[in-house]
Amino acid sequence: DHKEGYTATAAPVIANGVVITGMAGGEYTTRGFLNGWDPETGKHLWRTYTVPAPGEKGSETWPKDDAWKTGGAPTWRSGAYDPELDLIYWGTGNPAPWTPQSRNGLDGLYASTLLAIRPKTGQIVWHYQYTPNDVWDVDGTDEPVLADISFEGKPRKVLFQANKSGFMYTIDRTNGQLLAAHPFTRVNWASRIDLKTGRPVINEELYSRIVKGDEVQVYPQRGVNAVPVAYNPTKNLIYTSSWNIPRIFKVDLPIPQQVIGKRSTGVISRAYVPKPGEVVGHHIAIDPVTGKKKWEIPLTDRASSAGMLATGGGLLFTGDVNGKFIALDEDTGKTVWEFQTSSGINATAITYTHKGRQYVSIASGLGGNSARAMSRGSVPLGGSMWTFALMPE
Repeated sequence: DHKEGYTATAAPVIANGVVITGMAGGEYTTRGFLNGWDPETGKHLWRTYTVPAPGEKGSETWPKDDAWKTGGAPTWRSGAYDPELDLIYWGTGNPAPWTPQSRNGLDGLYASTLLAIRPKTGQIVWHYQYTPNDVWDVDGTDEPVLADISFEGKPRKVLFQANKSGFMYTIDRTNGQLLAAHPFTRVNWASRIDLKTGRPVINEELYSRIVKGDEVQVYPQRGVNAVPVAYNPTKNLIYTSSWNIPRIFKVDLPIPQQVIGKRSTGVISRAYVPKPGEVVGHHIAIDPVTGKKKWEIPLTDRASSAGMLATGGGLLFTGDVNGKFIALDEDTGKTVWEFQTSSGINATAITYTHKGRQYVSIASGLGGNSARAMSRGSVPLGGSMWTFALMPE
């Protein structure tokens, strides 16, 4: 309901016979939630709010006023389901507004948090808050990648997440224990993630300047731009496209009155304009457990808003804002093939077989605020689907 400040931007997920849907609206003073639906009848089964009401578990992380009613924590990306554990993992976005004064500097659960939920009931089984008191707009909505790995010599069921904050996380998906966290792009808002507490060690000088109302540059503006990463379990590598530009903003003082459904980030922002030839991001291959990068290919002028697809044949497929559909060598990151489509690419490729032949398809069509800003008006609009076949030798 747009009058209440929320819309829908993510695909639903079916888990244990329940259709689960999220919502978007972290900048529109609303209260986040997930819904469960009966797929046969459309009957509404449950709603789990991502900002607790007074008296509910987690409400102690909010001021004793009405801030929770417009607290944000949207669920604007899709989750991932583990049928063996019967848990669906779903990330939440920033608190609303961003300003720490609106929360008295408190953590603000369950904003910028990973939730593990029972699909039949909507019960929160466990949670891990990536960024308590998220004043940086780094969210926690990027998709969880589920994997079974060996960690310190023992088998572990984990999930990986390339967080918008610039940190790559490895979390035990049975209980929410943080196992590893490493920066994968330039980060200045925190020096590291404390593995004992699970909390970021924040840049106190930068935080104090935000509170005072100074204009600041926070790196990264986004670690990745809300698109899926790829994972190769045989190599234990994550492939993605990072961003290396800052978010420039200052708190809008005095803090404006929050009105449900009205846009309000609580900050005044301006765009960062890269210099010609400036490195603004990378294609990367990274071990999520150790943080070691196998390779890193610089991207100049325009960061990528396209997802990554890994294939068994050693090729990675991605795209760029200019509209090129690209195949990279999985071992080196070097471009081995490219094709110019009609508009910018900010989708993720898929691959499939039909009548014994393998195909790769990609949607072309510039979209999204950040990708459009990166194009600076020079990329044609218009959506189209492109399909390529693997030809016999």
